[in-house]
Amino acid sequence: MNTLQRQWFGNVRADLLAGIVVGLALIPEALAFAFIVGVDPRVALYASFTIAVITSFVGGRPGLISAATGAMALVLVSLMADHGLQYVLVATILTGIIQLILGGLGVANLMRFIPNSVMLGFVNALGIMIFITQMPYLFGSGAMTYIFAAATLILVYAVPRFFTAIPAPLIAIVVMTTIALLSGVKLQSIGDLGTMPNSLPTFFLPDIPLNFETLKIILPYSLALSVVGLLESLLTSQVLDDMTDTSSNKNREARGQGIANFITGFFGGMAGCALIGQSMINIKSGGRGRLSTFTAGVFLMFLIIVLGDLVIKIPMPVLAGVMVMVSMTTFNWGSFKFLRSAPRSESLVMLITVSIILYTHNLAIGVVIGVILSALFFVAKISRVNVTNELGIYKISGPLFFASTTKFIQAFDEVTEKTIVIDFEDSQLWDESAVGAILKVRQKLADKGIDVTIRGLNSSSELLYEKLL
Repeated sequence: MNTLQRQWFGNVRADLLAGIVVGLALIPEALAFAFIVGVDPRVALYASFTIAVITSFVGGRPGLISAATGAMALVLVSLMADHGLQYVLVATILTGIIQLILGGLGVANLMRFIPNSVMLGFVNALGIMIFITQMPYLFGSGAMTYIFAAATLILVYAVPRFFTAIPAPLIAIVVMTTIALLSGVKLQSIGDLGTMPNSLPTFFLPDIPLNFETLKIILPYSLALSVVGLLESLLTSQVLDDMTDTSSNKNREARGQGIANFITGFFGGMAGCALIGQSMINIKSGGRGRLSTFTAGVFLMFLIIVLGDLVIKIPMPVLAGVMVMVSMTTFNWGSFKFLRSAPRSESLVMLITVSIILYTHNLAIGVVIGVILSALFFVAKISRVNVTNELGIYKISGPLFFASTTKFIQAFDEVTEKTIVIDFEDSQLWDESAVGAILKVRQKLADKGIDVTIRGLNSSSELLYEKLL
């Protein structure tokens, strides 16, 4: 109970203020994601509200902001175009069920297989993507756009030097919006991106036939949404763990994402997951507890229903300036030192991860390919088995498994002794391929009339050898 109280009420003032900042920042993002999918803005705004509120209760990472996201929106584009909104909602519900099952099976345990080089690539690609996505709100819009964006950045960085009671991004948004309204300067505003809903989401059942044909249509999308959503959420959770020097329950987070998506589909919202940009805003603004996530969702709905007429006047260059700050702090500037000092293979993995994410705009593809490359480099590194011959005693050093068996077998092509010993004291048998290679060498040498003795197997290697002999 003490832990729950601390997560909700251990940082009340900062959590409330940080949640207000995030609530403001969620609006343009949700509108943009709705535009990507081709749905009414309400679909993304309702999703951001319900997902944020639900994950504040059932998520595993306090302070994590989950809502409608670009990664999930990209997966839904073709489903919306081919089959319409009702199928998007049912796919969202099925996504929640799949994520809930995966969370129950302990999918977060797979996080340990993501190496640091891939994590760096993930974080840096996110920082660059956040920066790039703000450029349409800045370029080609006149000098005042640049002035307001620059002034916002200056405020965001300067205010904390003198005043920390209120998050600097919130101060910057209020001050620069007030200046824009009083001066009458013409700037692109939130209202230019789409219309706001004027009511809370309501529960309803999607109107489509519940049969095998429907399942065939939505299952591929739901599987993709589940993987993308969990990968982005769990990696974002890990980033926040590192930033705050705290731990989180990632399997609970996976289940929480599932519960949120499942419920969201019944309230007219699209699938969502963790938002790295808004999560970073929350942390940078002092948000640490579940109250910050809850406040972000509730304040988002308060803004668009009660203060909608005022919110639509907030200039986009101001919000873009805040997001540029987020991109600068998200990017790991220590990566340049990492590139110089890390092994070449790890530097290459980081660069490739960044490049693929930026090219595909898909975090899951970039991370998965980065993990595969890291695994291949690792296999190549450890598959260097050495065989040395000392008076008929062939000493094996290095692990023997599927990637090193070829070199092992080739080492016995030119045996001239009538009796040899193969010594595995400095080796380890890892798989069936290793045992198969030994048996192949024994048979090959036996055909030449050469007697072979195996020795030096440790207990686990000997057990595997005897089992497969």
